[in-house]
Amino acid sequence: MASVPPAPLYTRAFIALTATELLYFTAVGMALFALPLFVTGPVAGDEAGAGIAVGAFAVSALVLRPFAGRLSDRIGRRPLILGGALIAAASLGLLLVADDLVVVVLLRLLAGVAEAAFFVSIFAALADIAPPERMGEALSINSLRLYLGLAFGPPLAEALIGAGGYAAVWIGATGLALVAAALGLVVGETSSERTPPGAPLRILHRPALPISLGFLTALIAMGGYLAFASLHALDVGIGNASVALLTFGVVVVVCRIAFARVPDRLPSLPLGAAALGAIATGLVIAALWRDVGGLVVGAIVLGVGVAFSTPAFFSAVFATASPAERGLASGTASAAIDLGLGIGPILLGFVAASSGIPWAFAVGALVALAGAAWTLGLARRAQSTPPA
Repeated sequence: MASVPPAPLYTRAFIALTATELLYFTAVGMALFALPLFVTGPVAGDEAGAGIAVGAFAVSALVLRPFAGRLSDRIGRRPLILGGALIAAASLGLLLVADDLVVVVLLRLLAGVAEAAFFVSIFAALADIAPPERMGEALSINSLRLYLGLAFGPPLAEALIGAGGYAAVWIGATGLALVAAALGLVVGETSSERTPPGAPLRILHRPALPISLGFLTALIAMGGYLAFASLHALDVGIGNASVALLTFGVVVVVCRIAFARVPDRLPSLPLGAAALGAIATGLVIAALWRDVGGLVVGAIVLGVGVAFSTPAFFSAVFATASPAERGLASGTASAAIDLGLGIGPILLGFVAASSGIPWAFAVGALVALAGAAWTLGLARRAQSTPPA
C-alpha cells in the first residue's frame, strides 16, 4: 500500500502568521533588553525595580488571558491578533514620555493587555491551521518567531541605544508592532467552529491545568534569566551586554529547526521533563561559572531546554482539547507564560537585589527541577491510567 503524503503545513496562512509573530516578538525582545538598563539608568531604579518593570505585564495578562481565549472561540482569532498588536504599539510608544518607575510599570500593565489578546489568538490560530499529525512540528517552527525576536531584538536595541538613546529603541519597537498589526490582516480568520453565544462561560480548560503547572516552572526559570542576563553580562565584564540573549535565542532557533519533528515522535510529558532538566543545568552553569565561558555555555544549555519545552507542553495541552475548545485551552496553558515571565523576573529580582544575580539563577534552577519532578509524575500517572 502506497504511503499517504503528509498534510501540507507551510500554507499562506501559516507563513503569514509566523511573520506577524516575528515582528511582534522582535519588538518584545527589544523591550526585554532595554527595560532593565532603562530602569537602572535614566529611571534611577535598582535590580528589584527592573524585575518589577519587566514582569509587571504578567498581572494584567494573567487576568485577561483566559477571557481572551474564550472570546477568540466566540468572535474569531483575527480581531484579537490585530487588537493585541495595536495595543502593544501604544504601550511601547508611550515609553517615550516615561520618566519614573510608576509610569513604566503602568505601561507594562498595558503591554499585558496586548499580550493576552495577541498570544492566545495566535496559538489558537496555529492549532486551527496545523494538521493534527504535524502539531509538534508546527509548534516548533512557528515558535521560532519568539526566539528569533529574543535573539535579534536585543542586538537591535543595543545598536539603537548607541545611535539615538532609549527613544530610538521605543520608536523602533513601536514601528515593528504596527507592521505586525498590518500583516495580521493577511492571516485571515482561521476559526471554523465557534462557541455558541448561549454556551456556559468557562475561562479555564481543566484538563490543561496540571500540564500548565509544569510549563509554568520552565517560564519562571526562563523569565528570571531573560530579565537579568544583560546585567549579568556586564557584571562578569562583557562589554557587549546582548551576547547572552543572542546566544540563547540562536540556540533555540537552531534546535527548533533541526529537531522540528522530534516532539511528534516522543511522548510529550517525558520530553517536557527532560527540557526542564536542561533549563536547570544551564542556569547552574551560568551561576557557578562567572566569566564569558560560563555565560555562553549556560545560555547554550538553557536554550536547548527551552527549545523543547514549549512544543512538548503545548502538544500535551492541545491533545486534551476539541476544535471548539482550542482558544480556551490556549488561554489556560499560555497563562503559565504570563505567570512565569512575571513571577520569574519579580521573584528573582528580589533575590538578585539581596544576594546577587548568580543566586537568582540558582533559585531559578531549583524551580525548574521541581517542575521536572512534577511533570514526570504526570507522565507516570498517564501511563498507569487505562484508556476510557
